[in-house]
Amino acid sequence: MCNSLIPAAYRAAGADPADAAHSVADAAAGAGRQARQEYPPAPEPLPVPVMDNHTHLDFPDGESPVGIAAALDAAQAVGVQGAVQVGCDLESSRFTVRAVDLDSRLLGAVALHPNDAPDYARRGELEAALTEIEQLAVHPRIRAIGETGLDFFRTEGEGLAHQRYSFRRHIDIAKRLDLTLQIHDRDAHDDVVQVLREEGAPERVVFHCFSGDEELARICNAAGWNMSFAGTLTFKNAANLRAALAVADPALVLVETDAPFLTPHPHRGRPNASYMVPYTVRAMAELTGADLAELCTRISENTVRAYGSWD
Repeated sequence: MCNSLIPAAYRAAGADPADAAHSVADAAAGAGRQARQEYPPAPEPLPVPVMDNHTHLDFPDGESPVGIAAALDAAQAVGVQGAVQVGCDLESSRFTVRAVDLDSRLLGAVALHPNDAPDYARRGELEAALTEIEQLAVHPRIRAIGETGLDFFRTEGEGLAHQRYSFRRHIDIAKRLDLTLQIHDRDAHDDVVQVLREEGAPERVVFHCFSGDEELARICNAAGWNMSFAGTLTFKNAANLRAALAVADPALVLVETDAPFLTPHPHRGRPNASYMVPYTVRAMAELTGADLAELCTRISENTVRAYGSWD
Protein backbone atom coordinates (compact mmCIF):
# COMPACT_ATOMS: atom_id res chain seq x y z
CA MET A 1 0.00 0.00 0.00
CA CYS A 2 1.21 3.48 -0.81
CA ASN A 3 1.66 5.31 2.46
CA SER A 4 0.67 8.61 0.85
CA LEU A 5 -2.92 7.33 0.54
CA ILE A 6 -3.27 7.38 4.31
CA PRO A 7 -4.43 10.77 5.68
CA ALA A 8 -1.47 12.78 6.88
CA ALA A 9 -2.92 13.05 10.38
CA TYR A 10 -2.67 9.29 10.72
CA ARG A 11 0.91 9.18 9.41
CA ALA A 12 2.37 12.11 11.35
CA ALA A 13 0.19 12.68 14.37
CA GLY A 14 1.17 15.67 16.46
CA ALA A 15 3.02 17.44 13.65
CA ASP A 16 0.65 20.39 14.04
CA PRO A 17 1.39 22.17 17.35
CA ALA A 18 -2.24 23.28 17.55
CA ASP A 19 -3.29 19.66 17.86
CA ALA A 20 -0.60 18.68 20.33
CA ALA A 21 -2.15 20.67 23.16
CA HIS A 22 -5.22 18.46 23.21
CA SER A 23 -4.22 15.21 21.56
CA VAL A 24 -6.42 12.18 22.00
CA ALA A 25 -3.65 10.32 23.77
CA ASP A 26 -3.19 13.11 26.32
CA ALA A 27 -6.92 13.44 26.94
CA ALA A 28 -7.38 9.70 27.32
CA ALA A 29 -4.30 8.77 29.31
CA GLY A 30 -4.74 5.33 30.75
CA ALA A 31 -7.40 4.24 28.24
CA GLY A 32 -5.43 1.02 27.80
CA ARG A 33 -5.59 0.63 24.04
CA GLN A 34 -2.23 0.04 22.36
CA ALA A 35 -1.17 0.82 18.81
CA ARG A 36 -1.92 -1.97 16.40
CA GLN A 37 -1.49 -1.58 12.65
CA GLU A 38 -1.25 1.10 10.05
CA TYR A 39 -4.48 2.91 9.27
CA PRO A 40 -6.24 2.02 5.98
CA PRO A 41 -6.08 4.29 2.93
CA ALA A 42 -8.48 7.18 2.61
CA PRO A 43 -11.56 6.44 0.49
CA GLU A 44 -12.79 8.54 -2.39
CA PRO A 45 -14.67 11.58 -1.02
CA LEU A 46 -18.45 11.43 -0.84
CA PRO A 47 -20.40 13.66 -3.25
CA VAL A 48 -22.49 15.11 -0.38
CA PRO A 49 -21.17 15.41 3.20
CA VAL A 50 -22.50 13.17 5.98
CA MET A 51 -21.80 12.83 9.72
CA ASP A 52 -20.32 9.98 11.72
CA ASN A 53 -22.90 9.68 14.49
CA HIS A 54 -20.84 7.43 16.77
CA THR A 55 -17.10 7.55 17.36
CA HIS A 56 -14.67 7.30 20.27
CA LEU A 57 -11.90 9.84 19.80
CA ASP A 58 -10.64 9.09 23.31
CA PHE A 59 -9.67 5.51 22.43
CA PRO A 60 -6.11 5.76 20.99
CA ASP A 61 -5.40 3.20 18.30
CA GLY A 62 -3.27 2.66 15.23
CA GLU A 63 0.37 3.60 14.98
CA SER A 64 0.30 6.96 16.79
CA PRO A 65 -2.10 9.28 18.62
CA VAL A 66 -4.13 11.70 16.52
CA GLY A 67 -5.37 15.08 17.75
CA ILE A 68 -9.06 15.90 17.69
CA ALA A 69 -8.70 18.60 15.05
CA ALA A 70 -6.46 16.44 12.86
CA ALA A 71 -8.87 13.51 13.05
CA LEU A 72 -11.78 15.71 12.03
CA ASP A 73 -9.73 17.34 9.26
CA ALA A 74 -9.02 13.90 7.80
CA ALA A 75 -12.72 13.07 7.94
CA GLN A 76 -13.79 16.36 6.42
CA ALA A 77 -11.41 15.84 3.50
CA VAL A 78 -13.46 12.81 2.38
CA GLY A 79 -16.92 14.26 3.00
CA VAL A 80 -17.52 13.49 6.69
CA GLN A 81 -18.20 16.96 8.02
CA GLY A 82 -18.94 16.18 11.64
CA ALA A 83 -19.16 13.49 14.29
CA VAL A 84 -20.80 12.55 17.56
CA GLN A 85 -18.19 11.77 20.21
CA VAL A 86 -19.58 9.14 22.57
CA GLY A 87 -18.85 8.49 26.24
CA CYS A 88 -18.89 5.04 27.84
CA ASP A 89 -18.01 5.83 31.46
CA LEU A 90 -17.32 8.88 33.59
CA GLU A 91 -13.81 9.41 32.26
CA SER A 92 -14.80 9.26 28.60
CA SER A 93 -17.95 11.30 29.23
CA ARG A 94 -15.85 14.03 30.85
CA PHE A 95 -13.53 13.85 27.84
CA THR A 96 -16.55 14.24 25.57
CA VAL A 97 -17.63 17.46 27.26
CA ARG A 98 -14.12 18.86 26.86
CA ALA A 99 -13.92 17.71 23.25
CA VAL A 100 -17.14 19.38 22.07
CA ASP A 101 -15.77 22.67 23.37
CA LEU A 102 -12.58 22.24 21.34
CA ASP A 103 -14.08 21.74 17.88
CA SER A 104 -17.45 22.81 16.49
CA ARG A 105 -17.51 19.77 14.21
CA LEU A 106 -18.28 17.64 17.28
CA LEU A 107 -21.47 16.97 19.17
CA GLY A 108 -21.45 14.66 22.15
CA ALA A 109 -23.18 11.82 23.98
CA VAL A 110 -22.56 10.83 27.59
CA ALA A 111 -23.49 7.66 29.49
CA LEU A 112 -22.35 4.58 31.33
CA HIS A 113 -21.89 1.63 28.97
CA PRO A 114 -24.05 -1.37 29.97
CA ASN A 115 -20.92 -3.41 30.64
CA ASP A 116 -19.54 -0.70 32.93
CA ALA A 117 -22.71 -0.11 34.95
CA PRO A 118 -22.31 -3.35 36.98
CA ASP A 119 -18.75 -2.34 37.91
CA TYR A 120 -19.97 1.00 39.26
CA ALA A 121 -22.72 -0.83 41.14
CA ARG A 122 -20.31 -3.30 42.74
CA ARG A 123 -18.18 -0.40 43.98
CA GLY A 124 -21.26 1.34 45.35
CA GLU A 125 -20.77 4.20 42.89
CA LEU A 126 -23.62 3.75 40.40
CA GLU A 127 -25.97 6.40 41.78
CA ALA A 128 -23.21 9.00 42.00
CA ALA A 129 -22.07 8.15 38.48
CA LEU A 130 -25.58 8.51 37.07
CA THR A 131 -25.92 11.86 38.83
CA GLU A 132 -22.72 13.09 37.21
CA ILE A 133 -23.83 11.85 33.78
CA GLU A 134 -26.96 13.96 34.10
CA GLN A 135 -24.87 16.97 35.14
CA LEU A 136 -22.55 16.52 32.14
CA ALA A 137 -25.53 16.14 29.81
CA VAL A 138 -26.76 19.70 30.32
CA HIS A 139 -23.91 21.05 28.17
CA PRO A 140 -25.55 22.55 25.03
CA ARG A 141 -23.44 20.47 22.64
CA ILE A 142 -24.23 17.20 24.41
CA ARG A 143 -27.17 16.00 22.36
CA ALA A 144 -27.56 12.37 23.40
CA ILE A 145 -27.53 10.00 26.33
CA GLY A 146 -25.45 7.09 25.19
CA GLU A 147 -24.19 4.69 24.75
CA THR A 148 -26.53 2.86 27.08
CA GLY A 149 -28.61 -0.26 26.74
CA LEU A 150 -28.16 -3.97 27.32
CA ASP A 151 -25.32 -6.36 26.51
CA PHE A 152 -25.95 -10.04 27.13
CA PHE A 153 -22.69 -11.06 25.45
CA ARG A 154 -20.23 -9.85 28.09
CA THR A 155 -22.38 -9.51 31.20
CA GLU A 156 -24.29 -12.20 33.07
CA GLY A 157 -25.71 -13.05 36.48
CA GLU A 158 -26.43 -10.20 38.88
CA GLY A 159 -24.72 -7.80 36.50
CA LEU A 160 -27.76 -7.98 34.22
CA ALA A 161 -29.99 -6.49 36.92
CA HIS A 162 -27.58 -3.56 37.24
CA GLN A 163 -27.60 -3.16 33.44
CA ARG A 164 -31.39 -3.02 33.32
CA TYR A 165 -31.54 -0.51 36.17
CA SER A 166 -28.89 1.69 34.57
CA PHE A 167 -30.63 1.52 31.19
CA ARG A 168 -33.94 2.61 32.72
CA ARG A 169 -32.24 5.49 34.53
CA HIS A 170 -30.56 6.63 31.30
CA ILE A 171 -33.92 6.56 29.52
CA ASP A 172 -35.35 8.77 32.26
CA ILE A 173 -32.47 11.25 31.96
CA ALA A 174 -32.87 11.43 28.17
CA LYS A 175 -36.59 12.11 28.48
CA ARG A 176 -36.28 14.76 31.18
CA LEU A 177 -33.50 16.60 29.31
CA ASP A 178 -35.12 16.06 25.88
CA LEU A 179 -32.00 14.34 24.52
CA THR A 180 -31.63 11.57 21.99
CA LEU A 181 -31.12 8.08 23.41
CA GLN A 182 -28.24 6.20 21.81
CA ILE A 183 -28.58 2.47 22.42
CA HIS A 184 -25.98 -0.27 22.69
CA ASP A 185 -27.79 -3.55 21.98
CA ARG A 186 -25.78 -6.77 21.88
CA ASP A 187 -27.61 -10.09 21.91
CA ALA A 188 -30.48 -8.36 23.71
CA HIS A 189 -32.91 -7.17 21.04
CA ASP A 190 -36.16 -8.36 22.66
CA ASP A 191 -35.19 -7.09 26.09
CA VAL A 192 -34.10 -3.68 24.80
CA VAL A 193 -37.43 -3.25 23.00
CA GLN A 194 -39.32 -4.42 26.08
CA VAL A 195 -37.58 -1.89 28.35
CA LEU A 196 -38.17 0.93 25.86
CA ARG A 197 -41.87 0.09 25.71
CA GLU A 198 -42.21 -0.26 29.48
CA GLU A 199 -40.43 3.01 30.23
CA GLY A 200 -41.73 4.91 27.25
CA ALA A 201 -39.02 5.75 24.74
CA PRO A 202 -37.66 9.28 24.34
CA GLU A 203 -38.77 11.18 21.27
CA ARG A 204 -35.52 10.34 19.45
CA VAL A 205 -33.89 6.92 19.68
CA VAL A 206 -30.84 5.61 17.79
CA PHE A 207 -29.86 1.95 17.71
CA HIS A 208 -26.10 2.45 17.53
CA CYS A 209 -24.24 -0.12 15.42
CA PHE A 210 -27.55 -1.74 14.48
CA SER A 211 -27.13 -5.47 14.97
CA GLY A 212 -30.63 -6.81 14.43
CA ASP A 213 -32.46 -8.43 11.54
CA GLU A 214 -35.53 -7.67 9.45
CA GLU A 215 -37.81 -8.17 12.46
CA LEU A 216 -36.03 -5.57 14.58
CA ALA A 217 -35.84 -3.21 11.61
CA ARG A 218 -39.61 -3.43 11.18
CA ILE A 219 -40.09 -2.74 14.89
CA CYS A 220 -37.87 0.33 14.55
CA ASN A 221 -39.81 1.44 11.47
CA ALA A 222 -43.09 1.26 13.36
CA ALA A 223 -41.71 3.07 16.42
CA GLY A 224 -39.77 5.70 14.49
CA TRP A 225 -36.43 4.60 15.98
CA ASN A 226 -33.27 5.34 14.01
CA MET A 227 -31.01 2.52 12.82
CA SER A 228 -27.33 3.41 12.58
CA PHE A 229 -25.27 1.10 10.36
CA ALA A 230 -21.55 0.63 10.88
CA GLY A 231 -18.76 -1.20 9.07
CA THR A 232 -20.30 -4.49 10.24
CA LEU A 233 -22.74 -4.11 7.36
CA THR A 234 -19.89 -4.96 4.98
CA PHE A 235 -18.77 -8.11 6.82
CA LYS A 236 -19.27 -11.36 4.92
CA ASN A 237 -21.18 -12.94 7.81
CA ALA A 238 -23.63 -10.01 8.17
CA ALA A 239 -26.51 -11.19 5.99
CA ASN A 240 -28.93 -10.20 8.77
CA LEU A 241 -27.76 -6.57 8.61
CA ARG A 242 -28.09 -6.41 4.85
CA ALA A 243 -31.61 -7.84 5.12
CA ALA A 244 -32.44 -5.27 7.79
CA LEU A 245 -31.13 -2.39 5.68
CA ALA A 246 -33.28 -3.59 2.77
CA VAL A 247 -36.48 -3.06 4.80
CA ALA A 248 -35.37 -0.11 6.97
CA ASP A 249 -37.30 3.12 6.47
CA PRO A 250 -34.82 5.36 4.59
CA ALA A 251 -35.88 8.26 6.81
CA LEU A 252 -34.52 6.40 9.86
CA VAL A 253 -31.13 5.28 8.52
CA LEU A 254 -27.86 6.73 9.87
CA VAL A 255 -24.20 5.81 9.45
CA GLU A 256 -21.33 5.52 11.93
CA THR A 257 -17.87 4.08 12.48
CA ASP A 258 -17.83 3.14 16.18
CA ALA A 259 -14.14 3.96 15.68
CA PRO A 260 -11.60 2.69 16.41
CA PHE A 261 -13.62 -0.56 16.14
CA LEU A 262 -15.54 -2.30 13.33
CA THR A 263 -13.46 -1.17 10.36
CA PRO A 264 -15.37 -1.93 7.15
CA HIS A 265 -14.36 -4.48 4.55
CA PRO A 266 -11.83 -4.75 2.92
CA HIS A 267 -9.86 -3.36 5.89
CA ARG A 268 -11.52 -5.32 8.70
CA GLY A 269 -9.19 -5.85 11.64
CA ARG A 270 -7.27 -2.62 11.16
CA PRO A 271 -7.88 0.63 13.08
CA ASN A 272 -10.99 2.58 12.21
CA ALA A 273 -11.59 6.36 12.15
CA SER A 274 -14.28 8.78 11.00
CA TYR A 275 -12.59 9.22 7.62
CA MET A 276 -13.60 5.59 6.89
CA VAL A 277 -17.35 6.36 6.78
CA PRO A 278 -17.46 6.56 2.94
CA TYR A 279 -16.65 2.85 2.67
CA THR A 280 -19.83 2.01 4.56
CA VAL A 281 -21.97 4.61 2.79
CA ARG A 282 -20.97 3.28 -0.60
CA ALA A 283 -21.82 -0.25 0.53
CA MET A 284 -25.23 1.02 1.65
CA ALA A 285 -25.85 2.62 -1.72
CA GLU A 286 -24.84 -0.54 -3.56
CA LEU A 287 -26.99 -2.79 -1.39
CA THR A 288 -30.11 -0.62 -1.66
CA GLY A 289 -29.65 0.54 -5.25
CA ALA A 290 -29.83 4.15 -4.09
CA ASP A 291 -28.13 7.02 -5.87
CA LEU A 292 -25.04 7.80 -3.78
CA ALA A 293 -25.58 11.58 -3.62
CA GLU A 294 -29.24 11.15 -2.73
CA LEU A 295 -28.38 8.63 -0.03
CA CYS A 296 -25.78 10.99 1.45
CA THR A 297 -28.30 13.84 1.50
CA ARG A 298 -30.86 11.65 3.24
CA ILE A 299 -28.38 10.40 5.85
CA SER A 300 -27.28 13.96 6.59
CA GLU A 301 -30.86 15.13 7.02
CA ASN A 302 -31.69 12.14 9.21
CA THR A 303 -28.66 12.82 11.41
CA VAL A 304 -29.62 16.45 11.97
CA ARG A 305 -33.15 15.37 12.87
CA ALA A 306 -31.71 12.94 15.39
CA TYR A 307 -29.19 15.27 17.05
CA GLY A 308 -29.94 18.81 15.96
CA SER A 309 -27.70 21.17 14.02
CA TRP A 310 -23.91 21.20 14.32
CA ASP A 311 -23.93 24.99 13.78
